[in-house]
Amino acid sequence: MPKIDVCLTPELLPLFKLDDKIVVVIDILRATSCMVTGFAHGISEIKPVATLEESATYGLMGYITAAERNGLKMEGFDLDNSPFSYMDPVLYGKKICVTTTNGTKAILQSAHARKVIIGSFLNLKTVADYLFIRGLDVVLLCAGWKGQVNAEDTLFAGALVSHLKESFAIGNDSALMARDLFELQKGRKLDFLRESSHFQRLNRLNIHKDIEFCLQSSIYECLPRLEKNVILAH
Repeated sequence: MPKIDVCLTPELLPLFKLDDKIVVVIDILRATSCMVTGFAHGISEIKPVATLEESATYGLMGYITAAERNGLKMEGFDLDNSPFSYMDPVLYGKKICVTTTNGTKAILQSAHARKVIIGSFLNLKTVADYLFIRGLDVVLLCAGWKGQVNAEDTLFAGALVSHLKESFAIGNDSALMARDLFELQKGRKLDFLRESSHFQRLNRLNIHKDIEFCLQSSIYECLPRLEKNVILAH
C-alpha cells in the first residue's frame, strides 16, 4: 500500500526523500488556488520564480507577470494573487510568470521530486483521483506562511488524506493530525479559519470574496503539473 505524508511547512522539507514520490504543493490562500483557476480559464502555462526581478525579466520576454508579497500586488506587475484576476478572458492562451510570498517557493523547493502537482480545494477530487490511480508514495507540502505552519493548507492536506484513507497508509503524525482536523472541521471550514492568522491578514486587506472562493470544493477538473520548471495542465 502506498504511503501519504504531510509536510506542514517547507522548513521541514529537507527531512523528506522526494526522488521517488509525488509532491502535492498546497497554498490555499492563494497561490495554488490562483493557478488552478487560471488553467480552468484557459491560460497555457505558468512559470514559477522566486524573486520579483526574475518575474520582471520574464515580462520582457512576453509573459504576463504576477507578483505578490504579504498579500499585496507588487507595483509594476500585471496581476495580483486573486483567483478572480486569473479569470480574465484576456489571459486565455497566455503564459504567466508568477512569484508569491510562499507558494512559488514551495514549488521550486520540491522540483526534484518524481512529480509535482498543484493542489487546492478547487480541484480536490481531481488531485485525489490522480493520486489514487498513480498509487505512488505522496508528500503533501503545505506552503505555510514564511516558514510557519498555517491552518488552511493543513486543512486541505487533511482533506486529501481523508479522501485517500482507504487506499493509502498514513506515513507520519502530521498526516494523522491533518486528517483528523479536516474530519472535525469539514462542515465549517470558513468558520474554523476565521481565527487563523492568514484569514485575518487577508481580511484586513478586504479580500473576503477570495477566501470564500478558495474554500469551494472540486469545482474545477484541471490538474496543473510541474514539468521542467514550468507548470502545465493536461
